[in-house]
Amino acid sequence: MSVGIFDNPLLGEVFGDAEIGAFFSVEAELRAMIRVEIALARVQGRMGIIPAAAADAIQKLENHVPDPAMLIAGTRASGVVVPPLVKALRDNMGAPYGGYVHWGATTQDIVDTGLMLRLRDVLEIIEGRLSALINVLADAAERYASLPMAARTRSQVATPTTLGLRIAGWLAPLLRCRTRLEELKPRLLVVQLGGASGTLGVFGKRGLAVMEGMAMELDLAVPLKPWHSERDSLVDLAHWLALVTGTLGKMAGDLILTGRSESGELRAGEGGGSSTMPQKANPVAAETIVSLARYNAGQVGIAHQAMMHAEERDCGAWALEWMTLPSMIVATGAALCHANGLGQSLDPDPSRMRAMMDDAVMAEAAAFALAGHMALGDAQALVKRAAQEKGPLFDRLASLTDAPVNFDALRDPTNALGNAEELVQRVVVEARR
Repeated sequence: MSVGIFDNPLLGEVFGDAEIGAFFSVEAELRAMIRVEIALARVQGRMGIIPAAAADAIQKLENHVPDPAMLIAGTRASGVVVPPLVKALRDNMGAPYGGYVHWGATTQDIVDTGLMLRLRDVLEIIEGRLSALINVLADAAERYASLPMAARTRSQVATPTTLGLRIAGWLAPLLRCRTRLEELKPRLLVVQLGGASGTLGVFGKRGLAVMEGMAMELDLAVPLKPWHSERDSLVDLAHWLALVTGTLGKMAGDLILTGRSESGELRAGEGGGSSTMPQKANPVAAETIVSLARYNAGQVGIAHQAMMHAEERDCGAWALEWMTLPSMIVATGAALCHANGLGQSLDPDPSRMRAMMDDAVMAEAAAFALAGHMALGDAQALVKRAAQEKGPLFDRLASLTDAPVNFDALRDPTNALGNAEELVQRVVVEARR
């Protein structure tokens, strides 16, 4: 077993996400930070803070990504890659303009703003996958809005419901996640520029203008102030990631249960084989989603630890984000990929669903039908007594009471679906807004 499962050459194909993982490669991080340095120089050149010729020369660094191997020793010494990166960029430029790279910025300005650039692209991918899944589940919920199946509470058969309503139960939280992301992005995707201690002191009274210009260059929002030690928005992102994967984990868990050999009511995905039991079709995708959901739930607590920066900067807290957020994002991306595959392959078996609904599924309906002729408590006690005896429930009830109840009508679970179809439609309409 390797240290990192997400980029493991074998298990990474199960738990990882190569497309999103690429944004957290060393090269992607370096390229993002170089973009930030270039944007800073461009703004400063326009404002006359550095020579315009220096700003023009710095633009040429866009395609110069130092060999990461050349940055190892400096990173080990400083605990972060920016100091050796800046040295490499300055050395590449040489005199007379090399010294203007990173003018007035601090390491965290470059790392945090570079992260925002990558997060913006990553969240666009994740949002696209989320939207695709919402559409898939909305179609499925509508398709199966009236297909009856047994609801289960506390793992026991409860009353009739519909497959569409169960799917709507997977879908509705994803709609709230979609809304939360739209609310989060303006707070999250902001530029970071504060200088050594967050005062923008090197720039004199022009610091705010530099920060605003840099945000415009990079198409990021402008914060109220530099946020070096204010990590709440990144913790908010961690929460959001865990909410998405937790919602997908609930869906996956339901699919594992409904696809059990003894029920086979609803299957999804291709299923994986066993090394020794030929009949097995293990729910690999669903199990993977559950694992990823549990992983992200655990990482949220660590993300919270990263909020506790001492004073103006604390690399001990900051580094916790590097350990948690990339893996949480990759886990979310992978879970969404698996969930989309499951959603597209939902395969209900109406006959097996009907077989799971014996007379007991209508016990509540029977109690309320009898309550028209006796106290509800007495009706419930009567139904419970009948359910504990052998034989079909309604045959037993008919022998225990002469109340004029149409027990034959009660045998049909479609008569007890209430507002299921209307509830499904409410969710579907919201999904398609």
